[in-house]
Amino acid sequence: MSEEFKIEIVNPEKSFLVKEDVLETVVPAFEGEMGILKDHISIISFLKPGIIKIFSKSGDENYYVEDGIVEFKNNNLSILTSYIFNVANLDKSKKENLLKKAEEEAGKTDISDQSKYLADQKVQVLRLIN
Repeated sequence: MSEEFKIEIVNPEKSFLVKEDVLETVVPAFEGEMGILKDHISIISFLKPGIIKIFSKSGDENYYVEDGIVEFKNNNLSILTSYIFNVANLDKSKKENLLKKAEEEAGKTDISDQSKYLADQKVQVLRLIN
């Protein structure tokens, strides 16, 4: 019996990624990191800044996201996000620019608690990316 399911990641520009041989995906949900395997119960959740980890027969991949919605139903995982990139394609200067912007955002005094939390999450995740 197959242990695989399908994932589709969509951003405003295009269908970013479609894979049909996924064994497990870990997403940065607001409730905490959520691991999804085949036949997981149906869910809908919001994403916070973090890394989507995809484990598949064709290889493992990591993607940075800043926000989004994740839905799993009938062994199809759909992720809608406004900003995503493959961590493997991140060069040092792009990481430094993203981190600088996130630190500036987190350092603002006139932002809401929610915006501060999200900015702090971005900073934390970007610092952990090698």
